[in-house]
Amino acid sequence: MTLAAILAEAKRADAPNILAAAIPYFRFLGLRVEAGDAGLLVVLPAERKLVGNPVLPALHGGVTGALMEAAAILELLWQRPDALLPKTINLKVDYLRPAGLKDTLARAHVTKQGRRIAHVRIDAWQDQPDRPVAAAHAHFLLA
Repeated sequence: MTLAAILAEAKRADAPNILAAAIPYFRFLGLRVEAGDAGLLVVLPAERKLVGNPVLPALHGGVTGALMEAAAILELLWQRPDALLPKTINLKVDYLRPAGLKDTLARAHVTKQGRRIAHVRIDAWQDQPDRPVAAAHAHFLLA
């Protein structure tokens, strides 16, 4: 099944989880996606395999960054009328506090979308959205 067909099915059913399950790395991470008025909410479930610092324990920073990049890609796919997979140009992540071994949530906000480039801001948190564990800015190639 092509990405276009998967995206069309997910949009028709208003089920962004169908889209996330179609991408192997997102499936490996166990990402769940919920559609809402403020955009997609991407949830990374707490799993021991994702721990980078077993002493705390805290999620690996790369996993936190991957969650944020995934949130941006899924939001762009969900918003756009075509089914072109956005290609990451750059991703800058600011790690603000350790992300403990609990569910981590991320939401992406498309701040500017042109014909070829999109700029996206992403926030990740665990307990409260106003206490983020990380914040990121990313640019994506759309064509």
